[in-house]
Amino acid sequence: MELTLIARVRDGLILATSIEGNDRGGDASMVKYSNQAKMLFKKLNGAPAQQTVESGPYVFHYVIIQNVCALVLCDRNFPRKAAFQYLNDIGQEFLNTYSTKVDQVVRPYHFLDFDKYIQQAKQRYGDTNKYTMNAVSNELQDVTRIMVTNIEDVIHRGEALNILENRASELSGMSKKYRDDAKALNRRSTIFKVAASIGILGVLFLMARFIIF
Repeated sequence: MELTLIARVRDGLILATSIEGNDRGGDASMVKYSNQAKMLFKKLNGAPAQQTVESGPYVFHYVIIQNVCALVLCDRNFPRKAAFQYLNDIGQEFLNTYSTKVDQVVRPYHFLDFDKYIQQAKQRYGDTNKYTMNAVSNELQDVTRIMVTNIEDVIHRGEALNILENRASELSGMSKKYRDDAKALNRRSTIFKVAASIGILGVLFLMARFIIF
């Protein structure tokens, strides 16, 4: 497990991370994947509650629990069941400890002290050769139904949705402008008709006076 992050779902704010593999001076090779993780966090609205996202020789696994998302970057050969059990473990423990504070923080990495628990969880789930891992895996959910996608698809999907939203907004604006123009035209037409009627009545009135007098 190369990188672990916990973020707030509504805005992607990173709340906690493991000391190894963090993007604040860690392994330079992880900077690319840390940036990809941040992009994934920005795409969480409407995303599946659990997902695997492939990126080169690695895969991101994440789970959304209530208002937080726990994410881990693993080698492709790392067992998915172990990864998702690890994520559910740290996600639940994080909420048990900080749930009342999650929506209040404004600075990233506010809960760095949670790294201690992350390291303990890594030791429990990281060694897949342990007998205890085999025992735990029997209790895990079936992960074969969890969606697997590609990092580019996730990022571009978000961009495509943004384009569609922008176009829909533009069409809505054009439609509103058309309705406003139509209303203005109708008002001008009504005013013109009233003015014309008044003008005709005025002419008739003058003609009547001329004939009478």
